Amino acid sequence: MDEHAGAGQSATDYITHHLTNLTLCRDHGEWVVGHCQGNFWALNLDSMFFSVILGILFITIFGSVARKASKGRPGKLQTAIELVVGFVDTAIKDAFQGHSKVIAPLSLTIFVWVFLMNFMDLIPVDWLPEIGLMIGIPYLKVVPTTDVNITFAMSISVFLLTIFYSLKVKGIGGFAKEFTMHPIAPPTRGIGLIAAPVIIAFNFILETVAFIARPISLSLRLFGNMYAGELIFILIALIGFYQLPLHFAWAIFHILVVTLQAFIFMMLTIVYLSQAHDTGH
Repeated sequence: MDEHAGAGQSATDYITHHLTNLTLCRDHGEWVVGHCQGNFWALNLDSMFFSVILGILFITIFGSVARKASKGRPGKLQTAIELVVGFVDTAIKDAFQGHSKVIAPLSLTIFVWVFLMNFMDLIPVDWLPEIGLMIGIPYLKVVPTTDVNITFAMSISVFLLTIFYSLKVKGIGGFAKEFTMHPIAPPTRGIGLIAAPVIIAFNFILETVAFIARPISLSLRLFGNMYAGELIFILIALIGFYQLPLHFAWAIFHILVVTLQAFIFMMLTIVYLSQAHDTGH
């Protein structure tokens, strides 16, 4: 049993504490922190803080390297960033069918930002929450992607970009055809025209459900994998001082999960935007 649970805190309390966000909401006309259970308008301050800090870290490091880039003998950091940029560029060339000035910086931002947020999961689960308790912060979740609000916000952004570029490239008519003329092409002549409205309605229902499922699946896939990984780290921490071998083994495996989930989120974004630019139908 972990030392925290042994100090008057049960294993259930320990797990619940580590999985609870630091929230901010209005209660009876006043702003309160940490007492927002069931409040739909509550803000998860810790998720927002760490996601913004990691975003600024990404911009600062990549911007600094870009300004100081050397063609001669690049340093280790520049070499590493060039490898990441080259990796993302290859993924775009393989999956994106179209022309866009947005897709490259967007894909790079998504991959690195999601990776950094996921990577926070490798920090021992007690370190930052313990520091938070010392300075009066009762709850602190340090992995933004274990918060479904963060993953859903990112997926909604991708979803809106998909709609925007679909309308921009295909127009309202072309965008509407994607929902009404596929996957079953309605008849355009003869007696089959009687069935056309039914087929169009069927296509519309089928394609609308599939389209709306995109942001939901995109967000829940990332959230579910990272939340499960965080929970396993917390369960391992309950063992106490004997956790180190298990923690080390799971951390090594989890590095693959951290990277893979960032890659999947980026690739699905590229695929969705590629479909938005596709005028082949």
